[in-house]
Amino acid sequence: MDDCLFCKIIKGEIPSTKVYENDYVYAFMDIAPQAPFHAVFVPKMHIGSPAEINAENSIYVAKIFEAISEVAKSENLEKGFRVVANCGEDGGQTVGHLHFHLLARRYLQWPPG
Repeated sequence: MDDCLFCKIIKGEIPSTKVYENDYVYAFMDIAPQAPFHAVFVPKMHIGSPAEINAENSIYVAKIFEAISEVAKSENLEKGFRVVANCGEDGGQTVGHLHFHLLARRYLQWPPG
C-alpha cells in the first residue's frame, strides 16, 4: 500500500533501525520503546491486521515467529520476552499493517501496567 507507514519502512522510504530481514520479514526497533528491548516485526506482504490472516498469507506469520526466535537468541533474551499483536481500534492497533512487538529486558507483568 502506498500510504502504509510500515510498507514505507520496508521499502526504505522511512529510516529505521533494522534488527532482522529476510524475504518474508522486516524487523526494526520501535521508535517509542515500551521496554529496554522493543522491536517490531512486520511481514513484507501488506496484511492489514491479525483479522486478515488466512491460508494464503499465514506463511508470513510462521516466518515472523521464526524470526522472533532467532532475534531472541541473538539478543540473549533468555530471561524471557513478550510478543504482542494488536488488532483493530479497540485492540490498540495504531498502524494498519500486521505487526508483532517483541518486548524484553524488563519484568513484564500481567495484566500490563
